[in-house]
Amino acid sequence: MATWCRLALTGLVVAAFGLTACSGSAASQIDYVVDGPLSTYNTNTVIGAASAGAQAFARTLTGFGYHGPDGQVVADHDFGSISVVGGSPLVLDYQIADNAVYSDGKPVTCDDLVLAWAAQSGRFPGFDAASQAGYVDIANIECIPGQKKARVSFAPDRGVVDYNQLFGATSMMPSHVIADELNVDVTAALLSNNSQVVQQIAKLWNTTWDLKPGLDLKRFPSSGPYKIESMLSGGAVVLVANDRWWGPKPITKRITVWPQGPDIQDRVNNRSVDVVDVASGSSGTLSTPDNYERNESPSDGIVQMIFAPQGPLAQPKTRRAVALCTPRDTIAHDAGVAIANTRLQPATDDAIAAGEGAAEAGPFAKADPAAARDALGGAPQPVRIGYQGPNARLAVTVGVITKSCAAAGITVADTKLDAPGPQALRDGKIDVLLASTGGASGSGSTGSSAMDAYDLHSGNGNNLSGYSNPQVDGAISALAVSADPAERARLLAQAAPILWADMPTLPLYRQQRTLLKSKKMYAVSRNPTRWGVGWNMDRWALVQ
Repeated sequence: MATWCRLALTGLVVAAFGLTACSGSAASQIDYVVDGPLSTYNTNTVIGAASAGAQAFARTLTGFGYHGPDGQVVADHDFGSISVVGGSPLVLDYQIADNAVYSDGKPVTCDDLVLAWAAQSGRFPGFDAASQAGYVDIANIECIPGQKKARVSFAPDRGVVDYNQLFGATSMMPSHVIADELNVDVTAALLSNNSQVVQQIAKLWNTTWDLKPGLDLKRFPSSGPYKIESMLSGGAVVLVANDRWWGPKPITKRITVWPQGPDIQDRVNNRSVDVVDVASGSSGTLSTPDNYERNESPSDGIVQMIFAPQGPLAQPKTRRAVALCTPRDTIAHDAGVAIANTRLQPATDDAIAAGEGAAEAGPFAKADPAAARDALGGAPQPVRIGYQGPNARLAVTVGVITKSCAAAGITVADTKLDAPGPQALRDGKIDVLLASTGGASGSGSTGSSAMDAYDLHSGNGNNLSGYSNPQVDGAISALAVSADPAERARLLAQAAPILWADMPTLPLYRQQRTLLKSKKMYAVSRNPTRWGVGWNMDRWALVQ
């Protein structure tokens, strides 16, 4: 059997892909289409987390774990190892592989962990991080700059159950890029809380990895099997094999990652794309030619209406009015799935999440324009609903809402976005963002309900509705450290009535995923998280 074939079929993917038809040679180039724009290399910012960056860079910026085909975290022993030193409080030792080195020759060190923690802990101002989940509970990190090991200690009683979600693929950016730019010791500045330098570090962490044509490749080193070679004018990013990668070599030498565009069907028809991983219905019907295979599966993300913290929907009564005239049953039926009522238990089976606020959700299952009109006192109400396009499914959804809410005196404007959804909501360009978890056009999910729930926690970057409630914060915080199903059910039941009354978001349905791949592709498998099918792209092979 060819070496590439053996490699492609090792580990987790053996069961999913048989050894039949494994003949011929692997192509040197694969074209891969993802959910949305590739706006930044740093998928930990608010905009980055909502983009398709995680789908593109899971094997470019590696970490202590990655998300497998069921959304589970798989330890990445090529990168390093984690040891539990203490349980109460939780203390972890992280050991980076001795031969771990960036594509620019600089070593991967504990400094990268310190920067990831500082940026996402909420402890240091200025970082535009999407989520503080897990990192907010770390009391301190012991790191001697330049070393390969770090001791991470959590606050008392904050033993985060899903700690393996931390410091994983795409979470750690190369701190030496910022150190070289500012000519400072980043770790020393952060651990001593040198506020002036921290401010400069935060500014660079937010912006230095923005992806634009003509980018300076020195700022974009890789710690994985692939590295960025270039960015094309249409927003695609070209990844090539990283010759400094210390683990198993990638099977395919070059993968071009394309942002979703209106031409997907044409590209599939003329065979100029090999893998398509997008939200179902976002590209219309998307027929499957004979030489392609199609897989439909649920993601861990919930498509929802996220209400702006300012403007006409700033008040709960107005948000409730819009929710009352929104035909969630019709919208979910059009998507071919059940209505989702869950806000704090998104990355889980719908049967488990169904009980979350089911009673309170009842009045909002079907459109009730009369109740919506009464809630507004008969006053007319304009509402701008936006979404990251092109997206045929969401365009239809806005149309359905428009027709239904007109009877309540609510005039809906379908607002096409040329900027990322979270930014448009922040800037007051729209009143409602129609998107998945965290404002993403893709799944948006971490694969952990406890982590995803933070998008309704006070002060969290991807809490796009600016929602703040002490009781809900307490429930979210407690969910992160509880593994007891009964306690988790109690916390969900406690928070649900508050969330349905305040209505910071309106959950619609679980986002479904469409994976379209050439029948000559091997080792490509679904993934319900925001990393999508790109989680193992270094094992992909296209048979010629």
